[in-house]
Amino acid sequence: MAKKETKETIEIIESPEALQQELTKVTGFFEQNKTSILGLGAIIVALVVGTLGYKWYNQTQDEEGEKKLFKAVYAFESDSLSKATKELNKISDEFGGNTQNLADLYQGIALLKQGKFDQSIEKLKNFSSGDLLVQARAYSLIGDAYVEKKSYGEAIDYYKKAADYKPNKFFTPTYLLKLATAYEANKQGKEALAAYTDITEKFPESAEAVPAKKYKAQLESSISE
Repeated sequence: MAKKETKETIEIIESPEALQQELTKVTGFFEQNKTSILGLGAIIVALVVGTLGYKWYNQTQDEEGEKKLFKAVYAFESDSLSKATKELNKISDEFGGNTQNLADLYQGIALLKQGKFDQSIEKLKNFSSGDLLVQARAYSLIGDAYVEKKSYGEAIDYYKKAADYKPNKFFTPTYLLKLATAYEANKQGKEALAAYTDITEKFPESAEAVPAKKYKAQLESSISE
């Protein structure tokens, strides 16, 4: 069973189309509960992000660091978050460079899932990658943490970073949808309308375009009243 699950996860991260299907599930939940999805989205995509990061790490790291990080990743994926956090903290202290960088990413996600938002933000801000997918996702996760703190202005800053980082049709619409909702939560209706419009005009075939049209119409109606 474990091998099958691992194989399916690898197929997802290697196929943009498959990963888009995973993000579509998130969008469906967004449709049902627009307010809470900002924070909960971090939990839903955490495993995908972690595996993407591990793939990147596996191509660049020494054997010793790989073995230690693998154990921590196993605890992470088993939802042993407290154990994973402790192990990742040790790895971050023991290793530098890319090993420390990725350990900070995993630890940031684990802390976010534990509700330790300030610590999560600190670790995620330490992470840096030129990867198309992982860096933008890290920005989005920081935005999610700020939303949980109801710090909508800061969340907006990081959702904008996520949306602006190497824009693409697979993931940018998701970040724009979160950005628009954060704008609404921050009472910035005009900015929210602009973000919804970006989705509908620039990514009309995306799954996010459907709820974007709905929320845009609702917002326009409320503004005109």
